[in-house]
Amino acid sequence: MSDKPIKGPASYFPSIEKTYGRPVAEWQALVRQHYPAKHMELVAMLKTEHGLGHGHAIVAQTLDEDKG
Repeated sequence: MSDKPIKGPASYFPSIEKTYGRPVAEWQALVRQHYPAKHMELVAMLKTEHGLGHGHAIVAQTLDEDKG
């Protein structure tokens, strides 16, 4: 385990999980269900359908993990 602080989109994940009561993996699954939507379409879906305020972080991380 590293003592380095978490940077980038993942740095928001503990707050998202605490605020919205669901693990990030569930939010990422929702994002993946809406592929091949674009980044901002995915952010809008999380906000309008689920009230998520930090959708950019989840979308960015999920897209980054899935690119290949």
